[in-house]
Amino acid sequence: MNPIPSSLVSRRDVLRSTACGFGYLALAGMTSQEAQASNPLLPKTPHHDPKAKRVIFIFMQGGPSHVDSFDYKPLLAQRDGELRSFDDARTFARTRSVVQHRVMKGPWNFRRYGESGKWVSDLFPHIGQHVDDLCLVQGLHTEGIAHGPATLFLHTGSINLVRPSMGSWTVYGLGTENQNLPGFMTILPSMGNGGPRNWSNAFLPAAYQGTAIGRAGVPASDARIRNVVNARRSITEQREQIDLLQALNREQTRSYSDAELDAVIESYELAFRIQTRAPEVLDISSETPETLGLYGIGNRATDNFGRQCLMARKLAEAGVRYIQVTYGDNTDNPAWDQHSNLPKHADHALATDQPVAGLLADLKRRGLLDDTIVWWGGEFGRTPYAERNGTGRDHNPGGFTMFLAGGGFKPGLSFGATDEFGHHAVENRVHMHDLHATILNQLGLDHERLTYRYAGRNFRLTDVYGNVVREIVA
Repeated sequence: MNPIPSSLVSRRDVLRSTACGFGYLALAGMTSQEAQASNPLLPKTPHHDPKAKRVIFIFMQGGPSHVDSFDYKPLLAQRDGELRSFDDARTFARTRSVVQHRVMKGPWNFRRYGESGKWVSDLFPHIGQHVDDLCLVQGLHTEGIAHGPATLFLHTGSINLVRPSMGSWTVYGLGTENQNLPGFMTILPSMGNGGPRNWSNAFLPAAYQGTAIGRAGVPASDARIRNVVNARRSITEQREQIDLLQALNREQTRSYSDAELDAVIESYELAFRIQTRAPEVLDISSETPETLGLYGIGNRATDNFGRQCLMARKLAEAGVRYIQVTYGDNTDNPAWDQHSNLPKHADHALATDQPVAGLLADLKRRGLLDDTIVWWGGEFGRTPYAERNGTGRDHNPGGFTMFLAGGGFKPGLSFGATDEFGHHAVENRVHMHDLHATILNQLGLDHERLTYRYAGRNFRLTDVYGNVVREIVA
């Protein structure tokens, strides 16, 4: 075919010949929007190239003591028993005055681990073996001096308003990799200190609600997704029932658009798919004895949390986007909350140290650690001074440590620092809003663009705050 000389082609000819192309682009966009509306869990395009695909958040409920775990402060032993005035918001809130406290050394020794030579206490010898894979954020500070507000802030970025949890924001922004499983799952969550608000979708569409597997206090071996199995009807009968119900629902949506009804329709379909896929993913009986031993399963002290961590790996492997793993209980004085019995930390560390180390090792050998963020920590740290008979430590939101592994975070790095006693973050301080922004960044999400309009304004996880901590990302 002879080409038409460009000099003979008018603008009208160009528009006429390309109209079909414009129509195709418009149709493709409309089709994509309709598909996303009918299934909000479909994978979405991130804001920028991601370094990670998913998050495993290991929540140490109650606030483990950073100065007895990953933030070595020799001065505590040197000044043990000395009375000092500490600028402490929690004490001031109670007394409206400056009170002297007695410096308290920790019961455990520290030693160096790995090529990076990081100091780790004897509470965590197994995690210490993986210190070269960890990015220790040691200048953290947060909002809330009590467990309830601080726990809500950790999960939702707010201490008092009902806001979506970080898992819900993540799935809202990215969708999920597996259409047969929820995008956000929480393993043995606590009913205390915020309870379901810590995995709630709040005002986001219902599809982004976290799905609980059991609850704190229930043995991990008995943890199930509620009502996922129908013992009364066969799969075929259930499929016929669902098809009829969905046909009636869709007939109703033809008359008017209803986002909540659309979410219900999709939730029925997802629930049907879950019952065939979830039991298989949560079943650890097919794992090798070596893998079970890696997590400490079969050992009385580590069996329960080991099962939780292994389930987390299986869910990550199956394409779940955001996984919470809670070590805690349902009381007002949660697990790591040792106000008068700091040596109790040893029991919690024994239960969690090997399972967490096993998860890190298992993810790494399967090639999953590179694109999975493992995030470990509690809602705050603990004070360097003694409390209640000189045998415990109080809450400390002013300075504490968390660690991150995988997902493009710099391994073997310690970033930020607390003061010489470990009380306040003083160097390269990282607020919880900053940490949230940075984790979202690694998932390919811009925390300032990840918004949802509700009640006349745009909301986001980090509210109007937060900066990506570029120094800790590779």
